[in-house]
Amino acid sequence: MNSQLSISDIIRKQRKFFQTGATKGLAFRLAQLKNLKQAILQHQTDIVQALLVDLNRAEVETYATEILLILGEIDYAIKNLKKWMQPEKLATNLQQFPASARIYPEPLGIALIIGPWNYPFQLTLSPLIGAIAAGNCVIIKPSELANNSSKVIAEIITKYFAKEYITVVEGGVETSQLLLAEKFDHIFFTGGTVIGKIVMAAAAKHLTPVTLELGGKSPCIVDADIKIECTAQRIVWGKFLNAGQTCVAPDYLLVNKNIKPQLLTAIQKSIKEFYGDNPAKSLDYGRIINQKHFDRLIQFLQDGNICIGGESNKNECYIAPTVIDNITLTSAVMQSEIFGPILPIIEYGDINEAITIINSQPKPLAIYLFSQNKQLQQRILQNTSSGGVCINDTVMQAAASGLPFGGVGDSGIGRYHGKTSFETFSHYKTVLQRSFLFDIKLRYAPYKGKLQWLKRIVGSNT
Repeated sequence: MNSQLSISDIIRKQRKFFQTGATKGLAFRLAQLKNLKQAILQHQTDIVQALLVDLNRAEVETYATEILLILGEIDYAIKNLKKWMQPEKLATNLQQFPASARIYPEPLGIALIIGPWNYPFQLTLSPLIGAIAAGNCVIIKPSELANNSSKVIAEIITKYFAKEYITVVEGGVETSQLLLAEKFDHIFFTGGTVIGKIVMAAAAKHLTPVTLELGGKSPCIVDADIKIECTAQRIVWGKFLNAGQTCVAPDYLLVNKNIKPQLLTAIQKSIKEFYGDNPAKSLDYGRIINQKHFDRLIQFLQDGNICIGGESNKNECYIAPTVIDNITLTSAVMQSEIFGPILPIIEYGDINEAITIINSQPKPLAIYLFSQNKQLQQRILQNTSSGGVCINDTVMQAAASGLPFGGVGDSGIGRYHGKTSFETFSHYKTVLQRSFLFDIKLRYAPYKGKLQWLKRIVGSNT
């Protein structure tokens, strides 16, 4: 796709199809969700192979983080869609008597979904599930950086859906610019904060609402009151999953200085258990998406002291699982989201130090806390702000269909997953229905002598 005319033509055809009302019925929406599920099931091998080439992703990781999560979201939507579509009855007050009030969810229209490269299937198709469930038409723009995954997404959508209903537009930055110049009814973007600002600025020209799923430096606090080995395993898994290229990966550790030596030993042990003595030879350890990101990450290895890992191979875009000690807030590695297999450590003596550090940074997508201390857990919840919090684990909060997922501030705008995805792609239309039974003349002119009665009504409502 390389011309404004062709993109405009696709949008025009989708608007025409949407205006027929075909997408609004429950039966149609359910059929399309089942269609998408069948498409994923029949193309599992293609998805696995594409991610092996793009990110050297292990088959088990692809099933766990992409395929199973997508299928789970589809099943959750199918099970609950009829209930989500029901109008909600609301109470009315005395001024409206006699009347009834309801809220009706209706589709927004034409949605643009711009997907990322790190989890190209899950993070592109998961919002698509919400858009389908809500009754919209959709244009999908996959990331060109995960080229093989983009091709598979295009093949799946083209094969299973009519172009005037759902279509894929492949291409690079120029294609994204052409799309963003168009008027959509909602834009859903997953990616970095810098590009998120560009998307929001483009959407503002058309007053188009946006959902921005961004990222940021998600801190991981490790208290002394923990189970060391389990904590280390969960941190290592969440950080080095997909070679650290996960938006909700722990970005840096804030570790109680009393358990820091033991934690480092346990982390090193876990890395060896997961990936062997040489992770470069492990079939379960991924690669950096491209040379540009590899070069960016290598610069971070100049900070602090490497206490675990640090090996790299430019030709393979390989960086070993790495832990860096003696890091300060002014270090380069602390100035932006790492998005790679490098884990800086900052120690603290009092929990207030950790809270102060977190609150000095932009609000993150996630905060992780490892502690069995209930009071400490409440202090973190009450004194910090983030898109979400996960206690005594990492990343798992993003895998629950029933939990809304999204950021706050620099880490994002809006939420999705489960019913929240349906809500994101819906407009909730309020409807007030009056009766002809009574018609109180108090509201009509002339108003002479009516003010005292209005004041009495106001008084009776307070």
